[in-house]
Amino acid sequence: MDNSKYVIGIDFGTDSVRALVVDVSDGREVSSYVSSFKRWSEGKYCIPRENQFRQHPLDHIESLEKSVTGALKKIPGNASKNVIGIGVDTTGSTAGPVDRNGTALALKEEFSENPDAMFVMWKDHTPVDEAELINRVAKSWGGEDYTKYEGGVYSSEWFWAKILHIFNNDNKLREASYSWVEHADWIPAILTGNTDPLTMKRSRCAAGHKAMWHESWGGLPPEEFLVSISPLLSGLRERLYTKTYTSDNPAGGLSPEWATRLNLKEGIPVTVGAYDAHMGAVGAGIRPGTFVKIIGTSCCDIAVSPESEIGEKLVAGICGQVDGSVIPGMIGLEAGQSAYGDTYAWFSNIISWPVENILSGVLNEKEIKNAVKSILPALDREAAKISVGESSLIALDWLNGRRTPYADQKLKGAILGITLGIDTPALYRALVEATAFGARAIVERFREEDIAINEVIAIGGVPRKAPFVIQILSDVLGMPVKVTKSEQSVALGAAMFGAVAAGYYGSVEEAQQNMKPEFETIYRPDKNNAIIYDDLYKRYKNLGNLLEDELRK
Repeated sequence: MDNSKYVIGIDFGTDSVRALVVDVSDGREVSSYVSSFKRWSEGKYCIPRENQFRQHPLDHIESLEKSVTGALKKIPGNASKNVIGIGVDTTGSTAGPVDRNGTALALKEEFSENPDAMFVMWKDHTPVDEAELINRVAKSWGGEDYTKYEGGVYSSEWFWAKILHIFNNDNKLREASYSWVEHADWIPAILTGNTDPLTMKRSRCAAGHKAMWHESWGGLPPEEFLVSISPLLSGLRERLYTKTYTSDNPAGGLSPEWATRLNLKEGIPVTVGAYDAHMGAVGAGIRPGTFVKIIGTSCCDIAVSPESEIGEKLVAGICGQVDGSVIPGMIGLEAGQSAYGDTYAWFSNIISWPVENILSGVLNEKEIKNAVKSILPALDREAAKISVGESSLIALDWLNGRRTPYADQKLKGAILGITLGIDTPALYRALVEATAFGARAIVERFREEDIAINEVIAIGGVPRKAPFVIQILSDVLGMPVKVTKSEQSVALGAAMFGAVAAGYYGSVEEAQQNMKPEFETIYRPDKNNAIIYDDLYKRYKNLGNLLEDELRK
């Protein structure tokens, strides 16, 4: 008889949801299953040229059930009865409107095809004007600057900007919205059966980093400030929340409905949600002095600092500093880049256009798919043959705006130094170097505030698939970069929180110690390359300073 105890980490990414079943005693990954979002994969409700990216809540519900049941079916015997807890992470800020009962409005027939009623994805940059307004009011209204714990700059990727954009553009939707929820709050709410927006447990991680929540001013910014931004926000604050919770707390027990749907025991604890990067950092083994980079379509950077060390210091230009957003009892610090893997995918799409659109009459569908799939690996091989500094190219990595330092989603990318002698691998290498330079700018912003960064850990899809990219990152940072052995560090982090919420471990640190990750590879900087990159990084900074105003138009 199997006496093992399991926890499930549920990781909602941009394109799919992954369920990971973990042995709670040692962190052994027992099974996993990934379910892609059907409507999202078909491109529904998104207009990339307008930076509109929305997801239907049905994608989340259907893939949630499929991923968990799929993972459990892979385990011999009846593993379901041995699951003692569930941890949940999601992307963010990914927020959507709900009615009085907490039903996502897109689940109601009248709004089922309205993108404004769906979850507004983290990468949706339609609210750039609203973010500018929030920043302007925060600095000029005459009271507290409620962005000061958000790095001093509010982003279009975040909660209030998204809400105001929808309210500005869809009166019917605004009138139907009783409240708004973060995806990180809504998933635990539906799993536990408490979707009431006034009583569901709200994530400290989401609220602190994206909604200007802070204990010192009693929760969310006051009504007076919100109405100063726009009268359309009047009354919404009282339909949101005051208290928030760290993710070592249960949001509640698994409801009878979802226990049946997932074939799990009713009542097992489901954690308060958090963002994928923050739980992923825990799964990667974060501690003070560690800088965890979660590199996928975008990049999120996470650090932690004991409150006794950071004190009253405000780290400007980052994505927030929040008590307990990563490890309870420590200040979690977040930064990131709005495009990382997306930068390489964009370049691949550009150069694959002839294959997909001109050769479609010559090649069959499978041949086209294989040709496109081979582009990035081939570029990695060829670009690696180019010596550092061999070309004249310097690129800016702001193709999807800039998240950190100092969020500005109106910025655009640029490539300087193109000549007739530049070929495709050289252009690609310049983009890879640009993403590494963007990462260095973030590290330097932390160090300028005396936040210790002694080691770098990389997790996510890019570190495991693209050694060339991570080697350049190590060379540019001038530091070793550790890559975790697990492909699923984010889900593992969620599972660790599930173990704490279930009472198996008394703290996140204890769960980390027993369920600790292993490292597959350590990339070490080439000293000669690092010296050259020091000079190239200065060119990157100078180029950004020179073009920033022009690239904002």
